[in-house]
Parts: sequence; C-alpha cells; structure tokens
Amino acid sequence: MNHPLSLAAGVLPEFEPSQVARAAVAAGYDMAGFTIDPDNWSGAHLSRLKSQLADEPIDVLDVEVVWLPAGGAVTDAHRLILDVGAEVNAANVLVVTSEPDVNRNAEALHRLCELAAPAGMRVVLEFLMITEVRSLASAAEIVRRADHPAAGILIDSLHLQRSGESARDVAAIDPTWLPYSQVCDGNLACEDFLVDAIDLRCAVGEGELPLGDLMSVLDPKLPLSLEVRSKRYRDEFPDASDRAGAMLTRTRAGLAALARD
Repeated sequence: MNHPLSLAAGVLPEFEPSQVARAAVAAGYDMAGFTIDPDNWSGAHLSRLKSQLADEPIDVLDVEVVWLPAGGAVTDAHRLILDVGAEVNAANVLVVTSEPDVNRNAEALHRLCELAAPAGMRVVLEFLMITEVRSLASAAEIVRRADHPAAGILIDSLHLQRSGESARDVAAIDPTWLPYSQVCDGNLACEDFLVDAIDLRCAVGEGELPLGDLMSVLDPKLPLSLEVRSKRYRDEFPDASDRAGAMLTRTRAGLAALARD
C-alpha cells in the first residue's frame, strides 16, 4: 500500500488551520485538511494559513464542513468554505446533511459541485449516524441523482462500521466516486454515536475494526485522511506537532501490519 497520508483537522480540533498545517509539515504528512468555521473565520485566519502554506508547502486534501440544513439550502457560510478551499487549492470539500429528502440533497450537492468544480475541487458527501444520510447506500443514491462529475462519497472507516455496511459494499461503489477516504480504528461496540466519533477513535491497529477488509478494496494509492478524533490522544499529546507525529507513526505501523496479514 502506498497511500498518501493526510492529517485530518479532527486530530487537532483546538488548533487553527495554520497551526494544523505547521504540525502536518513538522510530522511529515503528505497532506493536511482544515476545518473552516464561518462563524469564527476572518481574513487574518486565511492570511496566516496561506502564509504557512507558502512557507512550508503541503497539499491540502480537504476543507470542512459544509453542513446542509433541513431544507437543503446552500448558504453564504457554505460559499465561504468553498472560497477558502479554492484559495488554498484544496482537492475536496466535505459535506454532511440534516435534510432527509433524497432529491433535495441531490439538488444541493449538484449546486455545490457547480460552485466547487471551477476551482478543481470535488464535493464529497459523508454518511454518519448523527446526520440524515446514515449509510453508504443512501449516499450513493444521492450522488447518483446529483449527476455531476465533481460529486463523490467520503467513507470513514468508523462510520462504515456503524452503518452496518462492510468492505463488500465499498467494493460495489463506482471507484471514481471515492477521491479519498478517512481511516481510523475503534471499538466494535458503540453506546453513543457522537461520543464514539469525537472522543473514542484510535490509530489503525489499536482497535477492533475490520480495517484489513476495507483496505483490501480501496485503491492502494487512494489518499487517506487520518480521522482520529481521540480524547486519549488529546490528553497524552497536548502539543500539536507531537500529537500529529504520534498519530502518523502509529498509523504507518498499523497499515504496515495490515499489509503483512
């Protein structure tokens, strides 16, 4: 496996994007991803991020998160995230939704694609149990109806497990719909979906998920975002670069072990 590895913004939620970029470079990642919070975003944030990327270049895998509201409206806040993504040459924009209707989601996804495509960005829909799109099958139907080449699906290894789907379902998806994937390990059982997603993840090889099955059906060169939101790691490594480095080292070891099995 020769996956480019990206530092997901969720590994360092208390740090601003320029600090995430600096930590990714220091740790040796191939890429990084950034959370853009429209309610707390300013020209100064963008200036610091662009300056950091200019001083120590690193590819930007994604910006997040465009959260569609009930009704599926595309808002100015969403456009800000897209604009920042374009400014930093992000490859992807991550989308989740609170709208249950398939057609309204498809229409919103198509509109986002129209806005993102001129900058070369893909628009990826993530499925997870705390949104209205809770399965790979549902996400695939929305992408199919959106009918835009920029539309795609984001598979997160934890959310795939929670959906009750498996690597077999991933293998059945059009691979052009999968521009990258989020990967982490975790517990097989889950008592609270939100706590599970933001506090209880771990690096590949440290948990119980059937990651070998998933990795076997992904393109071996597909970028992987290390979406390891973990209270344990936040407590153990308060320094951004130290946490990013530990995550990368442990994930590489876990991926290597999977490749040997």
